[in-house]
Amino acid sequence: MRRLAAVSREAAALGLRPGQKATDAMALVPGLVTAEAEPEADARALTALIDWCVRYSPAVAADAPDGLFLDITGVSHLWGGEDAMLDDLRGRLSAGGLPFRLAIADTPGAAWALAHFGRDGTIAPPGGQAEFLKPLPPEALRLDPQAAAQIGRLGLRRLEQIIALPRAPLARRFGAATLERLDQALGRSREALTFRRPPTPWVARLAFVEPISTPDDMARVTQDVTAKLCARLEAGGHGARSFEVAFHRVDGKALPLTVGLSLAGRDARRIARLFEPRLETIDPGFGIECVTIAAYAVEPVSGRQGRIDADLSTAVEDGLAPLVDRLVNRLGPERVWRAGPAESHVPELAVDRAPALGAPPPEAAPWDREAPRPIRLFRRPEPVEDVTALLPDDPPLQFRWRGRLHRVRRAEGPERVAEEWWKRDVEDVSVAHVRDYYRVEDADGVRFWLFRAGLYGASEAPPKWWLHGLFG
Repeated sequence: MRRLAAVSREAAALGLRPGQKATDAMALVPGLVTAEAEPEADARALTALIDWCVRYSPAVAADAPDGLFLDITGVSHLWGGEDAMLDDLRGRLSAGGLPFRLAIADTPGAAWALAHFGRDGTIAPPGGQAEFLKPLPPEALRLDPQAAAQIGRLGLRRLEQIIALPRAPLARRFGAATLERLDQALGRSREALTFRRPPTPWVARLAFVEPISTPDDMARVTQDVTAKLCARLEAGGHGARSFEVAFHRVDGKALPLTVGLSLAGRDARRIARLFEPRLETIDPGFGIECVTIAAYAVEPVSGRQGRIDADLSTAVEDGLAPLVDRLVNRLGPERVWRAGPAESHVPELAVDRAPALGAPPPEAAPWDREAPRPIRLFRRPEPVEDVTALLPDDPPLQFRWRGRLHRVRRAEGPERVAEEWWKRDVEDVSVAHVRDYYRVEDADGVRFWLFRAGLYGASEAPPKWWLHGLFG
């Protein structure tokens, strides 16, 4: 059955509404012009609008299919207050030809109710959303159709009637979801939103009288907006590990750039330098009208002073960290790392990639000093040939590796290492995956880490020998 997905203002004035049967709509308006709905295109347009709204708040969540939430906590002052922020948003949406209704309230539920059923542009004062919600219909609570219909049959036409009902009978008659929606709208319980970007109160913004487009201007405003945010971070005793600058073009597109720090910091000049090599990737189009910056992974950072003449001292930020940050942001975090311990007794699985700077993951235990591992562990064990041993479990007396024969002078072992059987099905566990490791030294003083794969007598084929690493 075909139904109307959306209607224009003119169609709404003629009595048509979303969800109405197409045949009924044609009967009411014989000359009705329709077009096929495109939900995928609508979703893409809503995502583009969310990205555009980053100019107002870094925390924007979709309210599919035709709405969105902006968390403006801590950012409305950048616009001169909530009224000025609402006026600017209204003017830009009107210039873009988008129909809209706006409202501001303490909770997402109250803002949704006022935007859909209240007066357009309503701003509920902090803690005062209840008075604005009382005259609205029950549908303003975003109830499921069955609960809304049942409420209507009982003659409840205003939210103040529902608010006045005892809570227990209300939940028993209309369901717990109705009570939850009411509590969310009134601020009695929290509502989780899925933001396109993680919310953060650490935001700064610069707007320009005239659009800018030259690389020098973009570099300068990047330094200015970074300094503005870093001043806030320093005043609060905080630093951040990730910064995102967004250039907002006059055509409504937001062009973001993100850089990361290995250690939380707030040095504006150093952070701006990380953005500079990537500014050439920004296409200003017909001009950039404002720039915003947001800080993520914010954490407390104590002040550092190496000595009295601190300007001449070398702190961690001026030593290794800037080099690591430049390499990471230029080459990618997957190419700049250090080896760290991982929870596994299998040698090739006991090493994991860790950030180049900073503490290792707390869940990883340090390597066992009683079971030393070679400094150089091969990516894949290499086969050795012509291995001679007196007894099956004895270390080798000689072996050939890469065409050269090595005679063993000293040896230690074996250290038996089995596969991680708990990660396999029982029927897949095999003694062929058991390894006996030996630390051996040849006549030239070179130390090797060899292992014998498999056990004698476990199969017809004799165990094979492999070289897994070198000591020193």
